[in-house]
Amino acid sequence: MTATALVAIALGAVLLVAVLVGVVRFSGLNRRLGSFECSVVRPSGAARRGLAVYCAGRIEWWPLWSLSVRPAAVWRRGRLVVVDRNPTGRPEESLYLVEGTCGGHPVVLLMSREAYSGLTSWLEAAPSGHGSVV
Repeated sequence: MTATALVAIALGAVLLVAVLVGVVRFSGLNRRLGSFECSVVRPSGAARRGLAVYCAGRIEWWPLWSLSVRPAAVWRRGRLVVVDRNPTGRPEESLYLVEGTCGGHPVVLLMSREAYSGLTSWLEAAPSGHGSVV
């Protein structure tokens, strides 16, 4: 075999391992109790797909395509405030664009109606003075 063929095989193997690790990571997160699909909307308007997971006193957000062992965002229950929610306009999707703040920083999420209901219930069930829904 030539050196080029060996390099191509090695790169293909690395790519295959990365994809497999990503699939295992995603399915592991998706099976966790309290996980739901949630996209983070960037200031440019582009949405980045991922999964959010309810944890003790916080929500962790994991991007769909990432090999990171840590969540890309963490929103503390006591600092998260939902300011507004609007349907995306397509009834068959039943998606909400949820706007809020966490510690004074804007947070814009795209989630299903069911996920939004869960989020607001989770915030409203917090002890007094922790998080709110406007």
